[in-house]
Amino acid sequence: MNGLSGMVIPVLGAMVVASAISLPLTWLLVRAGHKVGALDSSGSEGHDKELRPIPNIGGVAIFHAIALPLLGGILGVWLIDEAILATWIPAIESHLPRIKESTPTVIAMLSCMTALHIMGLIDDRKGMGPLPKIVIQLAAAGVMTIFFEVRLLTMLDTYVPGASIVVTLLWIVAMTNAINFLDNMDGLAGGVAAIAGFMFMLATILNEQWFIAGTLALMVGGLCGFLIFNFPPAKIFMGDGGSLVIGFLLAILTARTTFYDPTQTDFALGSSWYGVFMPIVVLAIPLYDFLTVTTIRIRQGRSPLVGDQQHFSHRLVKRGLSKRGAVIIIWGFTAITGIGGIALGTLAPWQAVLVGVQTLLILMVLIMLEHASRKVPDQIGSK
Repeated sequence: MNGLSGMVIPVLGAMVVASAISLPLTWLLVRAGHKVGALDSSGSEGHDKELRPIPNIGGVAIFHAIALPLLGGILGVWLIDEAILATWIPAIESHLPRIKESTPTVIAMLSCMTALHIMGLIDDRKGMGPLPKIVIQLAAAGVMTIFFEVRLLTMLDTYVPGASIVVTLLWIVAMTNAINFLDNMDGLAGGVAAIAGFMFMLATILNEQWFIAGTLALMVGGLCGFLIFNFPPAKIFMGDGGSLVIGFLLAILTARTTFYDPTQTDFALGSSWYGVFMPIVVLAIPLYDFLTVTTIRIRQGRSPLVGDQQHFSHRLVKRGLSKRGAVIIIWGFTAITGIGGIALGTLAPWQAVLVGVQTLLILMVLIMLEHASRKVPDQIGSK
């Protein structure tokens, strides 16, 4: 098998492999977490949360479900004879030179993921302040953006030199924190990231960007294995050791994805310029939470990086929804915006406007859900 059909099988296989790593490892971590006392912690000073006696080291399983197959794949490409690889996976033969060329970028991405993972694990145990966390995030983003040319909207450099670097740095830091912020209720961050990652995986399969599709498959598979134990009521949390890695990886992979190519009239994701907005549409829900809770905290004179119980999932529970109900609604809305997002660049202008209007209407429904029942007692559920 060659081409699209031939490479889909390895991509789907990557999802299965990641699940096969994440599921039993998460099961072990649930038990190990209780045994060694690696339970939910208060985090940095000023973090307002209700502590529960549940391990918060699930990010270890997610990280290894992604990192181990990636590292193994790179080592295999370099150490195993190409003729043998072509026999095992015939469709990969034509992609081997490109994979080898991309190896430094993959190693850099894995190194940055590892740094964020370790930082998250430390923060989950001892509680780091917001400044060192943002510095490490900026450093990781800077490495990928400046030294490995992971860039968004490179056309902006024609008008303002270096503009794409600034935009990409902001995007990576914003997405890293958006998923981290969303990890505030059982199953929420993992489910939203899995749905968004699956949508991007479909887009990159259509686009035949196989490395990105395979990495997204690892992320989705790792999250699915973890979610078996994280769906409410959770037996384990991913913690910052997982959420920071997932947010960073989503940001990097979307920055590496080609959403718009005006030189190809038959480009799979479309040749319309507004295709570049696909990541914003797919990730509209976590970005909405990130922007609204940041605004609330700043208005209250608080640091936007110090956690509390004012996320929009908490606000939905405050208005009468159950925690599980709030999570499922947010999952559903993420799926809706994701489906609209992956088709964006292929649509006629008037159809793209409808997708934009649909996304805005979904956000308006969320706002109405937040504010429709103000007589409900002011009791916010928390993780």
